[in-house]
Amino acid sequence: MAAALALAPSEADAFGQELDRIRAEVLAERGTEDARYIRTLIIVHRALEAGGRASLAVSLLPPAWMAGTAMLTTAKILENMELGHNILHGQWDWMRDPAIHSTTWEWDFPTPAAAWKHTHNDLHHTWTNVVGRDRDLGYVAMRMSEDQPWRPVHLLQPLYGGPLLAPLFEWAIALYDLEPEAVVQGRKSVRAFLGDLAGMARKGARQFTKDYVLFPLLAGPSALPCLLGNLTANTARNIWAHTVIFCGHFPAGAESFTEDEIEGESRGEWYVRQALGSANIDGGPLLHVLTGNLSHQIEHHLFPDLPSNRYAEIAPRVRKLCEKYGIPYTTGPLLRQYASTWARIWHMALP
Repeated sequence: MAAALALAPSEADAFGQELDRIRAEVLAERGTEDARYIRTLIIVHRALEAGGRASLAVSLLPPAWMAGTAMLTTAKILENMELGHNILHGQWDWMRDPAIHSTTWEWDFPTPAAAWKHTHNDLHHTWTNVVGRDRDLGYVAMRMSEDQPWRPVHLLQPLYGGPLLAPLFEWAIALYDLEPEAVVQGRKSVRAFLGDLAGMARKGARQFTKDYVLFPLLAGPSALPCLLGNLTANTARNIWAHTVIFCGHFPAGAESFTEDEIEGESRGEWYVRQALGSANIDGGPLLHVLTGNLSHQIEHHLFPDLPSNRYAEIAPRVRKLCEKYGIPYTTGPLLRQYASTWARIWHMALP
């Protein structure tokens, strides 16, 4: 039984009420400084992308290729992690700025924003690490909990779950968001699947054309190194996103749950499950920004719609609350969390 269920209902409710007070304080305080943070980050992202594209346009010169690729990689990481992910969570909707709003933002990723918001915001954040309900618990293809049935194909998950998946992560997520297994199981109509497939094909085509046709052609004599720079930036971003996301729910200490365990779950117990099913990464401000503040995965899962720049501020209070109620707070350096994640991948590959 998960530790969440070891808490008395009254203790879980008290834990939830204290978290609600933290949330209310942040909501009351957010304002000018938070708006300045996200607008500054957007300016930095656009400057890096413009500088990267300009440098790759003359990337026959090796220093220009290196500088352009580095800037474009950083821009794509910022756009994907700190901007796209968090804006699509609605963290900045309170600003009422249509340019920074979850209903209008379309990110630099093949999967359409609407499809991702359904599989991530609705399914993953509601059913975090619940076997059979949270599709992100192994992304349908991997076994990451003892409660998931073992199949012979899982022997290969150390291969397809990392070396094959990580470099192509953006395209794998686009296919995953189509929910093809839901069609087979009768939970999604063929018509809805084909509609989503058409949307993904259009978005994917735009992404491919932008990075691998348009900008290389504009680079003229530098077309090939420009194309390779774009490919390197996308691949590096994919590997980084795969690393951060896998470290958020799969290191030792991050628990999984069965549907029976969460039957009749209260709001307080939901909070406890979010804390137990997530894991943080220790580091400094630069690491936090480059992870989209998913290095504070526990705080993000407790408060997915609070501005990401506030997670570092409230993390010590959340940790203290967890200690008060005897709830494990899983955190550690990136290398340790990553090694622990891979230990689980290998362990769960076996019967």
